[in-house]
Amino acid sequence: MKARDLSVLLSVILIVAMLIVPLPTWLLSVLIIINISLALLVLLISMNMKEALEFSVFPSLLLLLTLFRLGLNVSTTRSILSHGEAGGVVETFGTFVVGGNLIVGMVIFIILVIIQFIVITKGAERVSEVAARFTLDAMPGKQMSIDADLNAGMISEAQARERREKVSREADFYGAMDGATKFVKGDAIAGIIMVIINLIVGIVVGMMQQDLSFGESAARYSLLTVGDGIVSQVPALLITTATGIVVTRAASNGNLGEEITGQLLRYPAMLYIAGGTIFLLGIATPINDILTIPIAAGLAFGGYMISRSPKEELDDSPPSEEESEAEELKSPESVVNLLTVDPIEFEFGYGLIPLADTNQGGDLLDRIVMIRRQLALELGLVIPVVRIRDNIQLQPNEYRMKIKGSEVAGGELLLDHYLAMSPGEEDDMVEGIDTIEPSFGLPAKWITEDAKEQAEIFGYTVVDPPSVVSTHLTEIIKKHAYELLGRQETQQLIDHLKESYPILIDEVTPNPLSVGEVQKVLAKLLKENLSIRNLPIIFETLADFGKMTSDTDLLTEYVRQALARQITMQFADDSGSLNVITLSGRIEKIIADGVQQTEHGNYLSIDPNESQRILEATAQQVEQASFMQQSPVILCSPAIRMYVRQLLERYFPQIPVLSYNELEPSVEVQSTGVVTIE
Repeated sequence: MKARDLSVLLSVILIVAMLIVPLPTWLLSVLIIINISLALLVLLISMNMKEALEFSVFPSLLLLLTLFRLGLNVSTTRSILSHGEAGGVVETFGTFVVGGNLIVGMVIFIILVIIQFIVITKGAERVSEVAARFTLDAMPGKQMSIDADLNAGMISEAQARERREKVSREADFYGAMDGATKFVKGDAIAGIIMVIINLIVGIVVGMMQQDLSFGESAARYSLLTVGDGIVSQVPALLITTATGIVVTRAASNGNLGEEITGQLLRYPAMLYIAGGTIFLLGIATPINDILTIPIAAGLAFGGYMISRSPKEELDDSPPSEEESEAEELKSPESVVNLLTVDPIEFEFGYGLIPLADTNQGGDLLDRIVMIRRQLALELGLVIPVVRIRDNIQLQPNEYRMKIKGSEVAGGELLLDHYLAMSPGEEDDMVEGIDTIEPSFGLPAKWITEDAKEQAEIFGYTVVDPPSVVSTHLTEIIKKHAYELLGRQETQQLIDHLKESYPILIDEVTPNPLSVGEVQKVLAKLLKENLSIRNLPIIFETLADFGKMTSDTDLLTEYVRQALARQITMQFADDSGSLNVITLSGRIEKIIADGVQQTEHGNYLSIDPNESQRILEATAQQVEQASFMQQSPVILCSPAIRMYVRQLLERYFPQIPVLSYNELEPSVEVQSTGVVTIE
């Protein structure tokens, strides 16, 4: 244990001992001086801090100082009533304040108590209550503001986490201060009660036990009572003042002294007016001119000196945004910052600004938050922050999406229209602007709000522009999710899983599989639209087969077989059956014979003519399944599944290719067609 920690613990033990064990008067004097010093130190710190959280220990410290002061009161009361003395400090304070006049001393003491209890303590208590209530009420708005800045790309994940922690700490701090002010109020009341006890009981003890007359006893114990009260009320007054400063202190760029002098002297002309008013007060009233003229001259001279000083000294306003950008461009790091490529970007023309502008009712930022949460549940991947920006090079109603700096999709929106997607039957009953739905390539029309109700009657699916772009963005991120999973993101997933499954992680990485090899397996699953959320099963499989092979293609096949239940549920219909398109035995043999094994892995090499015939036959079966309004699924043997996928993915990227080992035994498989060649 460090010496500082030990000193705090010993101090708390000493406070408790003071309540029970009588202390010698010389030690009481030392502790009283220490109490005054601590109170003065706390006041000075509260004046020099820039924001309340810089003194976050203040509520706990306030409780300890209050307990320390009450312990001193108990000890001095015991000493006064038992021995008629309480040390040189108490007696000196009493003599100095009383000054030979007991009544004046008592009046001064009562005024100090009134100032502390009625003015400062009550005010600090009220401000603490209001600050705590408003801070708690503002928490949801602050959290939403942080989420909006994060989604807009204005801050990073680390900055957002730091700001959220600060908001939470502020709420805890002001809530604790609301309770801590009750200690101050109780301390003031306890001080008043102890003074009354010391005075009344002290006079009685002096007369009955020390054989003093009433006058002698009253003089003696009044002096000690006032002295004890003063040495208690002075540090209490300092602590109470510090409490008021802390709870009324707003975040600023300087300490209290800088803020007061900077803002009070910001307008020199006001000093001239104040000086002139004091000068006229001296001339027009019987007040002595010797008092008013020097003060008026001092104010006017101060205004003159401040007027002559450079404005930059008083102007503490932050530099403008243009100046900040200009300075940033001059810095050596500005070129390095240009090398950063955002994982996901969404750019739009100036006509689509209302989509992202909350002041105009835009909710795109909130939608992106929901998209990231939805994809985290569906894919098991934390989607990076989407960078949103307007681009004057685009058409007003145009938007485009980029993945790692490369454009992958785009479209056009009409904000004052609705997108109506046809139910499948071609008709001209609904008038609109013909277009293509961007997410799935379906024929659609842009219709006005007046035609919305009519389109819904005819069976059209009608959606608003924000929903169109949200759906498009969701599908694009799903399609390119495997590109967003790098080694760094994989390491984050591993670290998260290690918190619950440390032994499992130790068996997989760094040996026998590196982070890069694990990343390739996960990316292959995402590329075929499989969720990696069930990481424990994936890593259990890698732990079982990673020692036998490091071929990521084979490991992916083993993982897919382990995820058979998930794959079956994903592609089976509501009735539990699975409609598939199978491959003929000849095609499977052609593909199996075309697998070439090398030192660097296996690849498929078949005759181009046969490859073209297989693709044409597959296209025919897929078209037939689509005509029957069925989602086509290719089913083949486990040995050739990944090679069939390699053959078909360029031409049919959205069609899943499954093997028999990836299906649950209980699922009902119905073949809707067979891919065959002559």
